[in-house]
Amino acid sequence: MIADFPIAGRPGIILGSDGPSQVPLPSEGVMVMADPRRSEFGDFLRSRREKLSPKAVGLPGGRRRRTAGLRREEVAELAGIGVDWYIRLEQGRTVSPSVTTIDALARALRLGKAEHAHLRALALNADRRAFSRESVPDVIRRLVEGLNQPAYVTGRRWDVLAWNSAADEIFAFSRLAEEDRNTLISVLTNPHTRGLFGSAWADEAKRMVAQFRATHDLWAGDPAFIDLLERLRQGCPEFAPWWEAHDIGSITAGRKWLSHPKKGSLRFEYATFQANDDPALKLVIYTPV
Repeated sequence: MIADFPIAGRPGIILGSDGPSQVPLPSEGVMVMADPRRSEFGDFLRSRREKLSPKAVGLPGGRRRRTAGLRREEVAELAGIGVDWYIRLEQGRTVSPSVTTIDALARALRLGKAEHAHLRALALNADRRAFSRESVPDVIRRLVEGLNQPAYVTGRRWDVLAWNSAADEIFAFSRLAEEDRNTLISVLTNPHTRGLFGSAWADEAKRMVAQFRATHDLWAGDPAFIDLLERLRQGCPEFAPWWEAHDIGSITAGRKWLSHPKKGSLRFEYATFQANDDPALKLVIYTPV
């Protein structure tokens, strides 16, 4: 019923976790980018290019540059592709980069594993329906409710869909309106949840934004995701610059320290699992340590 989490393509969410699930890297074939992913694909390329210094790739600094990072022609040369072709990719125009081209760009831009996987995922041609909020099967709901340690289930947009009493005592999901039961909305805009992380809130929230970026880009243009981004922009002043950085994180199990107003200092180990019934569903479990 619940499988271990690292199944590709649909990253989940852990409150304050360290990073999105890995998308598998296909070994062959041609990728045709699907609108509206093209603009996210191009924006991601541009953001990585602007963050990479000539020195980091073995190029001379030369004369003073008007903008930070590498020039487009430098990335094209490093990747072994035409400058015009690269410009079209960065502009999000309708082109069909091969897997070989994607991998060459990843090497040229010194992408990490999660970033490389994200670039490939964005280039996949996916026939995707409009997002709709998931439902949790009764058997999974009963499983969650029967756990003694804090546990909850999230969907693709990181909405909190089910939880147990132990999780509710910490995160107060039952006190929120349905539209507010979302881990991003909760951590970035809810004073109660924000307070749980204390001085570590900014680091935790920034990591969550990087995690969600990988999920969002695969749903770019969907009204439900557009609405979520607008709420985050309005409710969290820090969100906009984090989002514009276009950083990509990766989800791992780990430890979390929380400061609860009634329970005091809480320490947990956490892990995320994926449901076989619906791979969009993620079960997050916190174990006290």
